Amino acid sequence: MVDRTAKRLSLLLALACLISGCVVGGMPPPPGRHLTDVECRDLAALKTNKSPTMAEHQVELGALRKAGYDPSPFWDDPYYPEDLQRAQRIVDYWFQTECAHTPPR
Repeated sequence: MVDRTAKRLSLLLALACLISGCVVGGMPPPPGRHLTDVECRDLAALKTNKSPTMAEHQVELGALRKAGYDPSPFWDDPYYPEDLQRAQRIVDYWFQTECAHTPPR
């Protein structure tokens, strides 16, 4: 019962953040780019940081959504993990091509 409640609360928190307009980075990316400077910085920090923050995880999820990943609201997503892995490859490509100049925090 506690596990089910925790799952529901985490889902509600994620939905509340999405509905309230938690925009990752706060600004659109520069012309010709997919990732903002904030996203580049936080993704770089995720790759090097041993204990990432919740904000860095939110940035990662936002970048994955830009790459086409849509986490299913249901627990039995038939396309998981293939759709997540595809989005991760796209974000990794964007990171390599667009964020080479951005140092981590």
